[in-house]
Amino acid sequence: MRVAFQSVPGMIAGAAWALAATAMAGERDGELRVTPSEIQGMAKGGAGAGTSGVAGIRTTILMGDPTKAGPYTIELRVPPNTRIQAHTHRDARSATVVSGTWYFGYGEKASDSLVKKLGPGSFYTEPASLPHFALTRDQAAVVHITGMGPTDTIYSNEQSGKSMNKTVAFAQDAGQSVNDLLKRGTVPVWAASLRK
Repeated sequence: MRVAFQSVPGMIAGAAWALAATAMAGERDGELRVTPSEIQGMAKGGAGAGTSGVAGIRTTILMGDPTKAGPYTIELRVPPNTRIQAHTHRDARSATVVSGTWYFGYGEKASDSLVKKLGPGSFYTEPASLPHFALTRDQAAVVHITGMGPTDTIYSNEQSGKSMNKTVAFAQDAGQSVNDLLKRGTVPVWAASLRK
């Protein structure tokens, strides 16, 4: 498996630029300082732009708007024993594990043998269009993910035995999972596309 390390420096430089631009802009133009207890009190939703759409995962937008052009940061609160199948995003992203244990891997098919155990303070990248997957085991995990929107989530469905992609771009407060949409066979107005 080939990992595109060339995109990591560009991603780090882009994130640093976005943070520097935000810091220089002034309080009314984007300064943001929040404590963990303040984050805890922020609105939480289910599925949002750039998330897996897996039921039970709670998403908080910490900065920006993942559905629009520009930098964003989201927090994912993932319950124990949750599995996120292989998928990609159009934007390059970086992430930090805040708490718990997060098992993260790269590849077109989710495999326990490909995950690396990441504890609090761990850092990882999600290069644009590179398939990746994640899971929790007996404990929950909190992860902060930063990228340059707009973002999306594209799944590879290996269970079907055929090439099947489902592309879902969520509105930030849609509160519905990929599974809910597929079961109903409906596509809300906010979905960019959903195809078999």
